[in-house]
Formats: sequence, structure tokens, C-alpha cells
Amino acid sequence: MLLIQQFVNSIMLGSVYVTVAVAFTLTIGVLNFLNFTIPTLFMLAGMVGWALAYWGLPFGLSGPLPWPLALFFGLCAAILASLVVERFTFRYLKTRYGDSTEHAIPLVSSLGFLLVLENLVRIGYGTDAQRFPGPSADLTMSVGGIFVRIPQLVSLGIVVLIVVGLTWLLKRSRIGRGLRAIAENPDAANILGVDTNRVVPVVFMLTGLLCGLAGALFAVNYGEVSPQMGEDIGTKAIAGMVVGGLGSIWGAVLGGLIVGLTEMMTIHFFGADTVQVAVWGLLLLTLLLRPQGLLGHHSIGKGKL
Repeated sequence: MLLIQQFVNSIMLGSVYVTVAVAFTLTIGVLNFLNFTIPTLFMLAGMVGWALAYWGLPFGLSGPLPWPLALFFGLCAAILASLVVERFTFRYLKTRYGDSTEHAIPLVSSLGFLLVLENLVRIGYGTDAQRFPGPSADLTMSVGGIFVRIPQLVSLGIVVLIVVGLTWLLKRSRIGRGLRAIAENPDAANILGVDTNRVVPVVFMLTGLLCGLAGALFAVNYGEVSPQMGEDIGTKAIAGMVVGGLGSIWGAVLGGLIVGLTEMMTIHFFGADTVQVAVWGLLLLTLLLRPQGLLGHHSIGKGKL
């Protein structure tokens, strides 16, 4: 029974990795760009949500906000920060240096955003973990002796809806066709009339939305936030993306769940100290035996979605 409980817990944890891994996959699949600000966007949603729920709006404009409203503002903050990254790393640098997507400048500048934003939050709120005033801990149900927190179950449903909706967006909508055209060949997409200046921000907006939702769900489910919360989640989401297959949305889903399962089973059998060895060992083994990942394509780069 304990093993089944750990399996259920691993699905719940894996759903957080899935959301962040899909965000990584989106930017790599369309823009061929490993966006290092993704863990920071995840953290920003949780920390802004906590600050507003604990302190209220800045300058004494309000008292502490209800936690759902606070998390909504945290989600908006993650989307806004992601759009700022787009303006600087792609719009400005592309205008100044040409096709910046072919250079390391976006990657390095996104790393700069990661460090700047994370340290600003540390300066503002300290480095200690903070308790998030989320839903009651009593919201737990038992199914055949297996305990499941209702917020985690709702979160899992939200993640499934997000992935299905994103798949529909990419396959069926006009914006999705534009994104896939850019992923295949940005120059050809421009010739065919795809306005990259309007479509590329959609990628960053979706990235901010996914990371913000993941950060909000993490805060609600685990009841704790900190300026470092994005680091561990971000690295394991990258591992999940690679294991599942670079550039594949459903690969990111599968990889995120596998990493969650690996983590919980490792803790169960060997203890928490061995988690990093197991997760990164799994990644190295995947690269050795199947470099394209479980559901990935043969080529690594553009044209995956």
C-alpha cells in the first residue's frame, strides 16, 4: 500500500515538472532557444503570490489579499516578466544584431535575467522559505486507503487541460500554424507572410503562463515558497524534457512524469540524498541509448512541434 501511495505522490509531483518541461519544450521547439529564465518565472509567481497574500499591495494600497487573488497577480507577474525577456533578448537584440536566434546572445541574456530577478527577490524578501497561506490541510480524501489532497487532484486536472489545450492551439489554430512555420524555418515563415514580431511574443506569453501556473500550483500544493524554489524544479524539468524527447510536447509530459516517478521511488528505496544521482543518471543513460529521447525526433534543433 505504501508503494501505491508513493506512486500517486509521484504523479502529483510529476505534474509540476510536466508544466515546466512543456514551457522549456515550447521555446526550444519554436525558437531553438534554451530559456534560462523559466525557473525564475516559476519562482516569481510563487513569491509574488506569497508577498501579496502576506503583505498586500505595495505602498500600503491594500491589506493582505485572498490567496487565489494573490496567485492570480503572481501569474500575471510571470507573464509580464516573460514578455520583458522577449523584448530584450529577441526584439531589441534582433533589431540591433540581426538574427539573434542564431547566436548565444539570447541564451546568455536569459541567464542574466535569471540572476537579476532571483537576486532582487532575495534582497526584497530574504532567502528563507516562507509558508504560503493556501487551502486548508484538511482537504484530503482517502480512496481505498490511498490519501490524495484535493488541491493536488485539481492541479493534475488543470495540467491535463493545459497540455490538451496547448496541443490543440499548435495543431488547429492560426497562431499555432504560425508557430510551427517559424519552428520549421523562420525565414521561409516570413516570406509566407507570418509576422514573427507578433507570433514570437505568443511563445513567451505561453511560457510565462505555464511557469506561472506551475509556480501557483506548487505553492498551493506544498504550502511553501522561496527564492530558490525554481532551481530544483527547473533542472528536473530540463531532465524530463530531455528524457521525453526534445521538442515534443507529449515527450515533455512523459519525461516529467518519469522524473517525478524516479524521484519518489528513489526517496522510498534509497533516501533523499540519492535523488540527484538517480535523476541525472537517468538523463545520461537516455542520452547514451536514445539521444533523441523517448518521443523525440532524430534531429535536435528546429522543426519539432
